[in-house]
Amino acid sequence: MTPEPARTSAPARPLDAARALDVDALIDDPKTRIVVCCGSGGVGKTTTAAAIGLRAAERGRKVVVLTIDPARRLAQSMGIDRLDNVPRRVKDIDGDGDGELHAMMLDMKRTFDEIVEAHADKERAAAILTNPFYQSLSAGFAGTQEYMAMEKLGQLRSREEWDLIVVDTPPSRSALDFLDAPKRLGSFLDGKLIRLLMAPAKVGGRAGMKFLNVGMSMMTGALGKLLGGPLLRDVQTFVAAMDTMFGGFRTRADATYRLLQAPGTAFLVVASPERDALREAAYFVERLAADDMPLAGLVLNRVHGSGAAQLSAERALAAAENLEESGIVDQGDGKVADRNSPVNRATSEPGAAHAPTTDQPETDHSLTDPESDDPESADPSVEKLTVGLLRLHAERMQLLAREQRTRDRFTARHPEVAVAEVAALPGDVHDLAGLRAIGDRLAS
Repeated sequence: MTPEPARTSAPARPLDAARALDVDALIDDPKTRIVVCCGSGGVGKTTTAAAIGLRAAERGRKVVVLTIDPARRLAQSMGIDRLDNVPRRVKDIDGDGDGELHAMMLDMKRTFDEIVEAHADKERAAAILTNPFYQSLSAGFAGTQEYMAMEKLGQLRSREEWDLIVVDTPPSRSALDFLDAPKRLGSFLDGKLIRLLMAPAKVGGRAGMKFLNVGMSMMTGALGKLLGGPLLRDVQTFVAAMDTMFGGFRTRADATYRLLQAPGTAFLVVASPERDALREAAYFVERLAADDMPLAGLVLNRVHGSGAAQLSAERALAAAENLEESGIVDQGDGKVADRNSPVNRATSEPGAAHAPTTDQPETDHSLTDPESDDPESADPSVEKLTVGLLRLHAERMQLLAREQRTRDRFTARHPEVAVAEVAALPGDVHDLAGLRAIGDRLAS
């Protein structure tokens, strides 16, 4: 049976120009008003969002970057002490235009408070904000974060202060949960659940409290701490105060959902050239297509390269093995040149007589080797280093081939998706210079 040939590691093929994502054209287009970066965790999504925001600002756009992920990397890389629910301007922006860059991090509870303060009179707003039921709801009720992200995006867009909003979403598949926020919020605010919360007041007594306990079993664990008579009064007060606002929540969420589907919005899926990350990217692509969301393309982050791609892994390994097998690397004490001298070659041949070595004149290496004064000049450490570098290069070329195969599988499955590859940096990004370098790679 003929053995299967070894898989070769050809140099990475560049993307077809027709399938390359033109990031500069995207952010330079004044019709592009919202860019949403989504992807699994650990793929550089926050850094990508910040780099896009910085590059757009330095090309003349007025940009705000909104992160929903509570990581501090964004603030640190932009030279900001902290990020909160208020956009903060980033200093030291280059460029000849009037571009500006602001950054902020979603504060879920504060955003909810702002909605109450904006859509209720002063007295009613105070009653809601101090209500224990509201405080539990705004701080941790399931789906609140995603809905508040929708609200904050809608607020930023309506202010017309920035002509480009870059959204950095949470990691993993929950990054797209905000697409379902209007539907899930509606299931909470619809008439059935509101009537359930109001029912104890109508029933009263012990029967009312029993009915209340059944209804509240659907709430989060935080609400369980409030069970009892005070909870009944809190629920009644909350529902009565919020009754006129429920319809506005759903209306605004639906409006923001339509905004995400509008032509001025562009979704960028961020991934690394690894199997699991690209599998998640495929999920994002398919989900966005199912929801009619405008996908701009895929950002393939941290792609490895080599300055000696013409030397394949197979050739590098073969060269390393040849050096080892020839004995250069394994030679003990003595000089490499001595083994290759005419005398040694003659005596090492089969059948050759072994001439006595005591009468052989010592070669005067000082006439031929300018470094012969150094007794360590022929040390095999150079050859050992060469073997190590060859094997390291072979590993890098195998990594490149693996990344290419992974990318090719994704592009074969989704040929309609444009791709931008970002070459890996030698270190972490921790300042504006690093973000600019990412932006340059993203647009190249």
